[in-house]
Amino acid sequence: MPVQDQTAAALTNALTVDVEDYFQVSAFRAHIPRQQWNSRECRVEHNLSRILDMLEQHGSKGTFFTLGWLAERYPAMIRRIVDGGHELASHGYGHDRVTDLVEQTFFDDVDRAKKILEDIGGAPVRGYRAPSFSIGHGNLWAFDVLARAGHTYSSSIFPIRHDHYGMPDAPRFLHARSSGLLEIPATTIRMGGMNLPASGGGYFRLLPYRLSRWMIRRVNAVDRQPAVFYFHPWEIDHEQPRIPGLSAKTRFRHYVNLHRVEPRLNRLLADFCWDRVDRIFLDEPVH
Repeated sequence: MPVQDQTAAALTNALTVDVEDYFQVSAFRAHIPRQQWNSRECRVEHNLSRILDMLEQHGSKGTFFTLGWLAERYPAMIRRIVDGGHELASHGYGHDRVTDLVEQTFFDDVDRAKKILEDIGGAPVRGYRAPSFSIGHGNLWAFDVLARAGHTYSSSIFPIRHDHYGMPDAPRFLHARSSGLLEIPATTIRMGGMNLPASGGGYFRLLPYRLSRWMIRRVNAVDRQPAVFYFHPWEIDHEQPRIPGLSAKTRFRHYVNLHRVEPRLNRLLADFCWDRVDRIFLDEPVH
């Protein structure tokens, strides 16, 4: 085995799931306001069950950044995450982007979600991921709020350029913020003087699987860092209801290649070793 492949094979990467349903994504907010959520068909419990079965088959563990809104309605789903040996973490209460909140409303949101998740799951909630990676230069106060709410780490920055999020000049790997909170960004590769996304989501659906695999291997071998990969339960659900009135860009971004995600995830779980964020990063030295 080449040295590069040996290095990649020796590292365990972090598998993360943003637990939200199809109608809760930020891009649909103008079409599905919060007051309609209770009337929508929820599909997250079934999709998450399929994901947990898949992880069990491969002997993999992961971190589940979960909405408090969903935890209240599906407590058995939360307990299954914890009972399966996975890490339960917070995605906030109602999928509000941090850019839409002020400090007090953000604290209220994350504090509420953390207490709900810990009460139902019976396990400490140390991690948080902002909906739509919505922490950037304009709201760095969010890290102080997360520390005040009792979180140990965040995985809320995507160090890329994007029309809806991103902080391309942020450190690419684990680092400490001034509050003492650790930030563990979504994974990128450095090419041509810029950061390129290499960590899942819509990119995993759009790009050929072999390219996603190559990027993770490159991060493991060249940067000698674990990758942080993410996806959503709705991404394995190509039969989810279609939302009318979407722009062509939003429709493409949400629905492209949904039918390919589950087989690609099975390949990903077979090609790499995966574990929880807390076990991989929290005992690592911080630079």
